[in-house]
Amino acid sequence: MTQHPTQSPQFFLTAPSPCPYIDGQFERKVFTHLVGEKAPELNDLLTQGGFRRSQNIAYRPACETCRACVSVRILAEEFRPSKNMKRVMHKNADLIGAVHDAEPTTEQYSLFRAYLDARHRKGGMSDMTVLDYAMMVEDTHVETKIIEYRRRGPDSFITGTGQGELIAVALSDTMADGLSMVYSFYDPSQEERSLGTYMILDHIARARTAGLPHVYLGYWVHGSSKMDYKIRYQPQEHLGPKGWERYDGACA
Repeated sequence: MTQHPTQSPQFFLTAPSPCPYIDGQFERKVFTHLVGEKAPELNDLLTQGGFRRSQNIAYRPACETCRACVSVRILAEEFRPSKNMKRVMHKNADLIGAVHDAEPTTEQYSLFRAYLDARHRKGGMSDMTVLDYAMMVEDTHVETKIIEYRRRGPDSFITGTGQGELIAVALSDTMADGLSMVYSFYDPSQEERSLGTYMILDHIARARTAGLPHVYLGYWVHGSSKMDYKIRYQPQEHLGPKGWERYDGACA
């Protein structure tokens, strides 16, 4: 039998499992693998179509009875920070973000472990080992970078390295039309800094500087209060049946 190489990605469907965001609902996901030289191009197309990346997997919700998960992307060039967001930027003016290749370090994992223990003790990632963390960072076939946010060290103004205390980390993909925030975490003892907000604002600034129109935030889950922060960054677009459309709803 002659075997022909598969040119198109193969998609698979997960079994139903309890939804982590909405009580009483069950989630299913459709997914495919992002491998090989075509992975960056495929990741661009799938992200624009509402998929998210986790390691070498691209997935999106395929729930049978619920459509609460909505893909969100910020319009970077039009974005203007609110007064509260400007205060967040001012609070973190002593931080510098340095971009690195997607390579894990023990320092990153220590911060990641502290974040999980403080914020997501009962979550699905709570038992991740250092090897699991390394796979999360390294297992990528697309243009992925690590941004380390540190307090400015004594030589950071000269070297630009910012070799001070590590405060926060973002794992991000660069695509043809924007930046996609894959995962981020921070020092849980620095709650007053609003570091989650700060990293999103920093990605918006980086996208604008690079001439990229969008920052992809993943899914806003309608009805889940812990996801409401994503609609604060206006203007933005939501992916619906007619494609990406400007969202004019009230900010949370």
